[in-house]
Amino acid sequence: MAGNQDLSGLNSAAIEKEQGRALDFTTLVPQFGGFIWTIAAFIIALSVIVAIHEYGHYIVGRWCGIKADVFSLGFGPVLYARYDKHGTRWQIAALPFGGYVKFAGDANAASGKDEDAIAQVADDPARLRATMHGAPLWARALTVAAGPAFNFAMSIIIFGAIAMSLGSVRDPLTVEALKPMPNQVVGLEQGDVILSIAGREMPSNTQSPEYRSYLDDLPLEPVLEYTVLRDGTSLTVDGPYPQPALVGSVGPQTAALDAGLASGDVIVGIDGAPTFAFQQLKDAVESSEGRPLLLDVWRDGETLQFTLIPKSTDEPQPDGSFINVLRIGISSDSAITPATETPGLLEAAERGVAGTWRIIKGSLSGLWHMATGAISSCNMSGPVGIAQVSGAMASQGAMSFINFIAVLSTAVGLLNLFPIPALDGGHLTFYAYEAVRGKPPSDKALRILMSIGITMVLGLMLFALFNDLFCP
Repeated sequence: MAGNQDLSGLNSAAIEKEQGRALDFTTLVPQFGGFIWTIAAFIIALSVIVAIHEYGHYIVGRWCGIKADVFSLGFGPVLYARYDKHGTRWQIAALPFGGYVKFAGDANAASGKDEDAIAQVADDPARLRATMHGAPLWARALTVAAGPAFNFAMSIIIFGAIAMSLGSVRDPLTVEALKPMPNQVVGLEQGDVILSIAGREMPSNTQSPEYRSYLDDLPLEPVLEYTVLRDGTSLTVDGPYPQPALVGSVGPQTAALDAGLASGDVIVGIDGAPTFAFQQLKDAVESSEGRPLLLDVWRDGETLQFTLIPKSTDEPQPDGSFINVLRIGISSDSAITPATETPGLLEAAERGVAGTWRIIKGSLSGLWHMATGAISSCNMSGPVGIAQVSGAMASQGAMSFINFIAVLSTAVGLLNLFPIPALDGGHLTFYAYEAVRGKPPSDKALRILMSIGITMVLGLMLFALFNDLFCP
């Protein structure tokens, strides 16, 4: 059963972690270790994304007959380099925070073209054709567009692969196992086909909106009556409330993560009041007015206590709008592990495309709402925030980290398509101008526009970094 109610958002740490923290060697060691882990995860994620992006430029450029002089991962002093049979130098540089492909006659920020390289081949049409400046317009456009396209393609492949790995919930809904819970209700068994819950017939499609409404409309009781098909016989058995206060995942940079909640935890009490349903937790968080909440949490047979503070966050809605709500940063899980089946390649590809498109739409909607002032600009994260998320996702396992890389790859591809000079989208805008006018912008115009573009990009980076450092 899918239970995906979300309590995520940017949240403050638990009160215990914010007060009375001793700054001695014993506390610095784990903090330093966490810092190294965060930086390492960030470098790995960024390196993979940059490598795919730049390889898209490189390979499509080569297919189009444009020679690449350098393919670099990182900037600064070169640590390792070798030449391939095409004359391209492949190198790893000391600063692993980006990368680039240097094509023959490639554009630069100062003049818009490598004048020295162009002058050397100006009298040789074949060699000029192999430069970025001398290649046909269609070849230059395809080469530039290939970077973002490869980012999107990687996201689609990763999301599709994850879909195949996790599988699709089998319809009709069939029990594979019950999640470990306190006061476990024993009645359902592996292989039971669920026909109805609390006398309400189960929807035929567990991926439909009707299924979400079906779960929300069930009676709010800890034990419900299930009608199941077992070995060809219809039986009535007791079973757990399908949407318990069970932590499915913990979001990065959230109160829940800072407090120490983990996937598999079961919240059994809120401020001393017994709790069994995720909806009860959600209601308590939303009505808390931002005051601290004391959670009783069942973990591996032991009851622990955590204090955390819900945080106001702008949450996207299915229609593209946002609402401001209080969240602690967890998503729900189901009491039942459903039987699954491996989707076909076509279905996996469709889910990969759908996941990538959902991120694109959500990103554009968020940027628009920030630009219009409908939501806080603090929703934009910079390098520090992204690094923190990288570390948090890596700490939750390979699947979470790989999924994060796919999300970030889509964001990088989308950002590069913005029509800002110095980005891929800016170059594509220049090429569109050239296609309409029959000639590229003048060198003077290119110099001015590229300077403006670099200023805009640097300004955006500084703004995002300011958010990382000073937003709550």
